[in-house]
Amino acid sequence: MMPLILLLLICAAAAAQEIPAVYGKYCAACHADSAAGTDRGPGLIDTRSLRSRSETQIRGIIRNGTRGGMPAFPLPDAELDALAKAVRSWNASAFDAHPPGDPAAGKVLFEKQCLTCHMAQGRGASNGPDLSSIARELTVRELEQTLLNPNSRKGKRNGAACPGWAFCPDDPWGVVSVQLKNGTALRGFARSQGPHDIQLQTFDGKLHLFTATDYSTVTKEAASYMPAFKGSDAERRDLIAYLSVLGGVDVGPLSAAPTASAAAIASVQTPKPGEWPGYHGLPSANRHSPLAQINTANASRLKPAWSYTLPHPSLQTTPLVADGVMYVTAPNQVCALDSATGREIWCWNRTRNDARKISGDAAKGAQRGAALLGDRIFFATDDAHVVALNRLTGALVWQVFLPTDTVGAYGSTAAPLVVGDLVVTGIAGGDSPLLGFIVALKASTGEEVWRFRTIPRRGEKAAETWGGKDIEHGGGATWLTGSFDPQTDTIYWPTGNPYPDTDGTNRAGDNLYTNCVLALDAKTGKLKWHFQFTPHDLWDWDATEPLVLVDTNFKGRPRKLLLQANRNGYFYVLDRTTGEFLLGTPFVKRLTWSTGLDAKGRPQVNPAAKPTAGGTKVCPAVRGATNWYSTAYNPATKLFYVMAVEDCNMYRASGNWFVPYNDPSSPPEKVLRALDIETGKIVWEVPQIGPPEANYSGVLTTAGGLLFYGESGGTFAAADAKTGKTLWHFPTGQAWKASPMTYTVKGRQHVAIAAGSQILAFTLD
Repeated sequence: MMPLILLLLICAAAAAQEIPAVYGKYCAACHADSAAGTDRGPGLIDTRSLRSRSETQIRGIIRNGTRGGMPAFPLPDAELDALAKAVRSWNASAFDAHPPGDPAAGKVLFEKQCLTCHMAQGRGASNGPDLSSIARELTVRELEQTLLNPNSRKGKRNGAACPGWAFCPDDPWGVVSVQLKNGTALRGFARSQGPHDIQLQTFDGKLHLFTATDYSTVTKEAASYMPAFKGSDAERRDLIAYLSVLGGVDVGPLSAAPTASAAAIASVQTPKPGEWPGYHGLPSANRHSPLAQINTANASRLKPAWSYTLPHPSLQTTPLVADGVMYVTAPNQVCALDSATGREIWCWNRTRNDARKISGDAAKGAQRGAALLGDRIFFATDDAHVVALNRLTGALVWQVFLPTDTVGAYGSTAAPLVVGDLVVTGIAGGDSPLLGFIVALKASTGEEVWRFRTIPRRGEKAAETWGGKDIEHGGGATWLTGSFDPQTDTIYWPTGNPYPDTDGTNRAGDNLYTNCVLALDAKTGKLKWHFQFTPHDLWDWDATEPLVLVDTNFKGRPRKLLLQANRNGYFYVLDRTTGEFLLGTPFVKRLTWSTGLDAKGRPQVNPAAKPTAGGTKVCPAVRGATNWYSTAYNPATKLFYVMAVEDCNMYRASGNWFVPYNDPSSPPEKVLRALDIETGKIVWEVPQIGPPEANYSGVLTTAGGLLFYGESGGTFAAADAKTGKTLWHFPTGQAWKASPMTYTVKGRQHVAIAAGSQILAFTLD
């Protein structure tokens, strides 16, 4: 038998003969001339983490860099292709080998013996690693070794950031026994562990989050939890043949899967105090929390609890929390953390796509969050796929591609909205030609249930509001998470601007259903009513700001209200059962495009505000009087809180659509404002010090009488919700692109927000 070291040397030499010249130019300094790795970079030959990557994914890694510190190499396409092809060829897997055996017979055996512990292709259990792409991760030899002697490979997997010269075993499925200080003991998988905490998954599928105050000892077990395969040689051959075709979860819905329980649905519609299962926290999109442990009397005692870093410099995510686990997102990445310590439990990621092939903010890395239901977490990738992951393990359950039209380059930035047993989401990219839509998928399988198109087809009634050819690619993106009223079974979703943004020549009319709130039947997607905030928009004022649902008295009678501070500068109050316009008042002082709203809420447009070839000064600016960041209504103060923007732009009908309006005597300004919802009047305001574009922070109110928000100077602040007086602040040195949330873990209230590339959590000292 050939010695293993000799075999490796021969393989490396063979691979070296195929190393392209461009490798020596860019890669050899860190990964060695032979690609075997150095102290600066891991080996690129026969590497498990690379086996599971396609040539396209490897290309993306080279182009975009990695979390471990590898810089981006935006090389010409030909060089990228050559490198990706070479690296892929050095990491052949079982999927490439096509070993002998009967895959069909192996599948029967797999489903009988393996699915009781493992998940694959969205089916199975979670007492072991997901095997959906095992064929791309292991060689045929390694598959056989693992089946015959599971201990042979235990603890041999290096962590992602391990340099080529080191051994860094990463075994999230190692079995441990934990002796608790209360006298009991638990046995299970150490999914993650540090010197002062452990995240233990017991064999019943429950996750236990312990700190050092909870346990006395943790004892690692030497043996693998997986038993050795006891079948015949033929059965082993068939099983390996089947495992060798498991190359990943295909795009498309599952054929069948259990639906979410009534209890799981209720936990999203009416979350337990201290949990935050969706982007807005509540289906109403009102970021008001009933938590009051942190309050006006003790807010000054807030201290950092922990921080966690994600590989993106400008996070927009709102963390989710359920059962003590926090879920955070970055572009094409979801991570589960212990919400008490910030320790990572698992991460799922996919290589970001070429920005040239994606439209809008998704190409820049905008990604605002995820949604929970039962044992699933739902998330949208930059290239408009919705994925469902297993909450316990991060395993991919299903993935579907959202667009069905060939018009447009689509992306996704919004967190999905869970509505009953549906996952509802929209599409991004409305500043380029596309046809917007809202789509509802079955949470269990990813199967499409309904789709509402925001741009009508010719012949439909709403098409009468489009005069000209632009209806063929009219925009109407749906890139912000909507809200849901379970009592009326109605989804409320905001829509974006028409395209082209500032030139209405070929889209005469109101351009429905752009710049609207759409009230849709949750089960069918049928339109109940709509309200258009900015008909025939010429200024890029998407209506994609939060739609806050509130039940309260309004002018002497109980009402089911919808509140929105719109990008066009007006604050609106609607009756959400009918769409009736109840109130509309400016919440900014620089507003020149309209002279007011009529009795039905339609704006009276200033003719002089139309964009021209040379440019027209119009207020608000293109970023709007506010934007997508969160707003909130506090039932105790009866105030609505919004981060407002006082600014103007020069608008052009063609070419460079938006040009800064430079007036040193009246610079742009961000202002935190509290509005009386019955009158729209400003009750108090806090002008922000610092550049307005550094602050896209939303707000959070609590029953503790507090208002949390990011200040333009880079500090995170807590204010008295009644007066706006600052009670506490913490300097982060970051520009804000995210909104805060709050949760409870181990009996302690925390407040969390994304700042730059970090997730920050605070609690009382």
